Amino acid sequence: MGQTPVAIVGASGYTGAELIRLLLQHPHVELVGLYARKSAGEPIRRVFPHLAQSKLIVEAFDADAVAARAKVVFCALPHGDSAVVVRQLHERGLTVLDLSADFRLRDPAEYARWYGHGDSGSPHPEPALLEQAVYGLPERHRERLRGARLVACPGCYPTSTILPLAPLLAAGLVRPDGIVVDAKSGVSGAGKSPSQGTHFAEIAEGIRPYKIAGTHRHTPEMEQELALAAGLPARDLHIIFTPNLVPMTRGILACVYATPTDATRPASAYRDALVAAYADEPFITVVDPDQLPDTAHVRGSNRAHVGAWFDARSGRVLGLGVIDNLVKGASGQAIQCMNLALGLPETAGLMGAPMFP
Repeated sequence: MGQTPVAIVGASGYTGAELIRLLLQHPHVELVGLYARKSAGEPIRRVFPHLAQSKLIVEAFDADAVAARAKVVFCALPHGDSAVVVRQLHERGLTVLDLSADFRLRDPAEYARWYGHGDSGSPHPEPALLEQAVYGLPERHRERLRGARLVACPGCYPTSTILPLAPLLAAGLVRPDGIVVDAKSGVSGAGKSPSQGTHFAEIAEGIRPYKIAGTHRHTPEMEQELALAAGLPARDLHIIFTPNLVPMTRGILACVYATPTDATRPASAYRDALVAAYADEPFITVVDPDQLPDTAHVRGSNRAHVGAWFDARSGRVLGLGVIDNLVKGASGQAIQCMNLALGLPETAGLMGAPMFP
């Protein structure tokens, strides 16, 4: 099997760096082009010295030039900027994996509400492509990802939340109302561009919530996918989501609280549902009942650790999920989707163990 030529648009950000790191060790692809506006003309080893083994030069984006070299493109641009670039690449026959939010929401009105500008929101820039986009969470949409030409890679918070909760909803073990998600993320989730809120002196030795009370843009993405698992219309499921920024570079911990549909069932039923759902999944570990997921145990890997417990005292179910936000929460998951789309072994290039300590 020959190597598939692959390019990255938006190669100078953190997700771009992770894509390069992982693709350089992928046995079935060749990284043939890196594109970024700010770093155009620079060797990638100057942008990211840890990638010194790559001899590639970052170039300014040109859709025809990309199409002449590559068959697959990862688009790691900000939302809003990504959609037009994705359309240009898609119409040139390329397989595109989009890491922005531009194609995650199936309803263009929801996109306008959460990602548009102004009171009424601006319309989706490329609505014709929404029907073709496959939501890139392999554990939930594997068959649709096979042969897909446009993949909407999930957000990091949604990945860490959906993985422990969706099987419980799908099995009818928890109610779809009253779900609470409290999640903590490392600062790399905010991206590479500096800001006061991610400055070391501002974030070190503290923890802070942000975009609370239904204002975080990952909220409708989680509701869409959780409603699908529960067999409900997307607008019929609502969650309370509180994201928190913690002073670490990588990792997300999602704590999910739900009400059981039958509080008299055995406490082991919730973990058993996760074990059944993920028995054959290469990247998901259901932790033992006496273990707790820890972001340190998945760092640098495409793995997710999940678990579920019943709190008899409160009558609530607790689900926990941890991922590396830059790998399973972004670049690694995108490569997992590429493998499925191209008919490659799903685990190719992704079997590296987590880094510890």
